[in-house]
Amino acid sequence: MRAPHRRRHEWRLLPGPSAQSAAGRPSRPGPANLPKKIVSPTAKSRDASSLHLWLVCSTRATTPYPHITPAPSLFRARDEAIQRRITPSPRALLPAAPAPMPSAASYLLVNPSKSFSFHRLSPPFPSPRLPARRLHVSCDAPRGSSRSGGGGGRREVIPAGASKAKKQIVFFDAAPPVSQSQQGGDEEGKRRELTKDGKDANAALALARRATKRTLAVLSNLPLAISEMFAIAALMALGTVIDQGEAPSYYFEKFPEDNPVFGFITWRWILTPGFDHMFSSPVFLGLLALLAASLMACTYTTQLPMVKVARRWSFTHSGERIRKQEFADSLPRASIQDLGVILMGAGYEVFTKGPSLYAFKGLAGRYAPIGVHLAMLFIMAGATLSATGSFKGSVDVPQGLNFVIGDVMKPRGVLSVAPDDFNTEVHVNRFYMEYYDSGEVSQFYSDLSLFDLDGKEVMRKTIKVNDPLRYGGVTIYQTDWGFSALSVKKNGEGPFNLAMAPLKLNGDKKLFGTFLPLEDSNSSNSNVKGISMLARDLQSIVLYDQDGKFVGVRRPSSKLPIEINGNEILIEDAIGSTGLDLKTDPGVPIVYAGFGALMLTTCISYLSHSQIWALQDGSTVVVGGKTNRAKLEFSEEMNRLLDKVPELIGANENAVDSKSTAT
Repeated sequence: MRAPHRRRHEWRLLPGPSAQSAAGRPSRPGPANLPKKIVSPTAKSRDASSLHLWLVCSTRATTPYPHITPAPSLFRARDEAIQRRITPSPRALLPAAPAPMPSAASYLLVNPSKSFSFHRLSPPFPSPRLPARRLHVSCDAPRGSSRSGGGGGRREVIPAGASKAKKQIVFFDAAPPVSQSQQGGDEEGKRRELTKDGKDANAALALARRATKRTLAVLSNLPLAISEMFAIAALMALGTVIDQGEAPSYYFEKFPEDNPVFGFITWRWILTPGFDHMFSSPVFLGLLALLAASLMACTYTTQLPMVKVARRWSFTHSGERIRKQEFADSLPRASIQDLGVILMGAGYEVFTKGPSLYAFKGLAGRYAPIGVHLAMLFIMAGATLSATGSFKGSVDVPQGLNFVIGDVMKPRGVLSVAPDDFNTEVHVNRFYMEYYDSGEVSQFYSDLSLFDLDGKEVMRKTIKVNDPLRYGGVTIYQTDWGFSALSVKKNGEGPFNLAMAPLKLNGDKKLFGTFLPLEDSNSSNSNVKGISMLARDLQSIVLYDQDGKFVGVRRPSSKLPIEINGNEILIEDAIGSTGLDLKTDPGVPIVYAGFGALMLTTCISYLSHSQIWALQDGSTVVVGGKTNRAKLEFSEEMNRLLDKVPELIGANENAVDSKSTAT
């Protein structure tokens, strides 16, 4: 579609009929033809020097057009109107058959003292529909009045009592729609609908802004944030009391409904809200999200505006305003430049503007609360990622056996993604323990080797409690131990590996046992007799005969045989099993970084943000300042700094002081 030509509109003032050229149309106006005052066309006498305001549209497009001027019939209509002493309407002033014009229509609205009705000029030729553009041109005419020489009639355009009047010329490129037509009614309805839709959109936007402002005000409430932190702390304490990650049967047994703890706590209070996995429960994560929203709202509504205000260089030119500060003083016969030098030596950033001075230090203390909030957000984000994106597993592996990491790990949340390290195979080379002199276990160790898919050993390390193995994103902890098997020789035969079974005892003590039959297990006799062996750890084995009588104790490393019921028993070795916990926790680095940033920003927040204003008032310097922390120390510092400002002494006083010193 071809775009319409761009038109540049020019507005000119044309002279009246008395200044017409010989060709029968008005001559082009120049600077000398411009009127000094605008007179009314209703005057009794015709003034040949009077000028009338006309509109000329000059269109410059691809082909230049000549300037269009009104037809002579327009002036005859004006003369007839003057003789009848009536005010001509704009339609009467328009030519009956206008000359060809490049645009669809032109309109003239002359408004000397009151508004006229607006009429449409229908061109005798069809014109394309152009987008309507409305241009306003106003001419300010000074108020004035004069009387004609003959009749003394009063001619004026500006109403009495007004200082100025404006003549407005309104131009349209295209004819406006007729209000009575159906098309005009449709367009008016569309405009009303658009206006209504715009008002509805503005109302909805205003409502959304009010709702956002109220939400931010509620979330940034300090008592609400403190309550959220207390609730989170209470849930964390409850998570340390309730055993986490156990099977449901454990909670059925420990918190039965027929005998509630504290009279009301049963397993339903634990399993229903998910308190058996406290740190990944919806209640705990919801409180973390609410606290994070409160911190962000407080940062946006309070901390950021305070930083913006603190960064401004606010020079004060009023001594009274400076004297209203927390600390204020006056230095007679002092210079503001000397004060600025002393403040710079004390670590202040000093700025001067004419007789005013502004200085500050400790701006980092204003940024520190924002850093504290960000650090807390990092900690909560890391905790949430640990609860919803980690893997965890545990396994008991006898010495000499191996396992694949991916077979042990289980996802903890919806964000858990298995890494490639899960294909690694772990082999337990050796498991051993150390003991105190009393015989109690002091430490236990596991010698582990890691192999990739090609069978190549990629890592080997001996781990112990509080010294885990880390490979890629997987961490292997030493958490427990067990007794897997007992290697025994019977009458020189063997060795036989007898599996050790854990026996249930009251308390935390461990006890393992096994049985060596002395008869053929395939015989029809159901009461098979044999030798019983019990062990509390890997360093000593207690033996009982087939009648259950105590026989003796042997150490696996002693290599001493013992005879029981006519059989020589030799204990070759005690094979232990290592208890390992495996975990992937992508949130741990984020939590550590958050705690480091929290400690750093907490220390920075103790820095005082101090501001000082000064004004040179003649020979006196008015000084004032304030700080957000350590107000008593700030006053002492200001007094100490002001005492260092030198006093200005005139030449006469200096001479007198010199004479007194010489005397």
